[in-house]
Amino acid sequence: MKVACACFGSVQVFLLGDQMYNRNMEKVCIFIDSGNFYHLVLKKLGLKEINFDFEKFSKFLAGEREIAKEGKRFYVATVREKAGWHENQTAMSNQTTFFSGLINIGNWKIETSKLRTRREKIKIDDRVEGFQGLLKLGIKEIIYERSREKGVDVKLAIDLVIEAIDGRYDTAILVSSDTDIVPAVDLVRSRLKKKVEYIGFSIPESDTYEATKPVKRMIYSTDTQRVLSDLDIKSFIVKNLFVKELGRD
Repeated sequence: MKVACACFGSVQVFLLGDQMYNRNMEKVCIFIDSGNFYHLVLKKLGLKEINFDFEKFSKFLAGEREIAKEGKRFYVATVREKAGWHENQTAMSNQTTFFSGLINIGNWKIETSKLRTRREKIKIDDRVEGFQGLLKLGIKEIIYERSREKGVDVKLAIDLVIEAIDGRYDTAILVSSDTDIVPAVDLVRSRLKKKVEYIGFSIPESDTYEATKPVKRMIYSTDTQRVLSDLDIKSFIVKNLFVKELGRD
């Protein structure tokens, strides 16, 4: 298989085999997995969604191609209300304002699911660094709350397929490294004859976070791949997009 690579600044574009086509007449839909993007990119760069210009980003991803009607999709888990927790209520209000801003400014379609919280337990044993000191203090276990997004990948996968069936796009631009959606990508490409473009990221490691790298399975499962660096991401930073604080952990 022939592979061609083109570079636009620090952006790498890979085109596989006969997929080197004229992009000017394409219609695209952009699918952004907000949680995946936040944890792999924004959080590691010390940013929140309000510091990122998604509208400018979508135009960059589309380039000269046409973005389909309702072709900008933002998949996100919503903050849940907790009685008596003022910070949580503020986060809910700010998230609603953020969604309204995306809709009003760029006519984004927001697909939401619930952020599920559950209590998890860690037993203190030799698998825990410094466990002996903790045991001497009488600490035998740690109980904490963990929040997980549920259903975002399913909604994205369903829309990816339905929008292909309805002929809304020629190419789906996928901003997600979640391999759970690969079966939907395979279906869209093999059965529905649509192209899928994977947007991966290269963020160097720091003292706090591991490096973010493009996911090989996503690379091999898609037609076109672009890898954006931390410098690329910084070109979309804004001071405050809609609200002062969004409140993600």
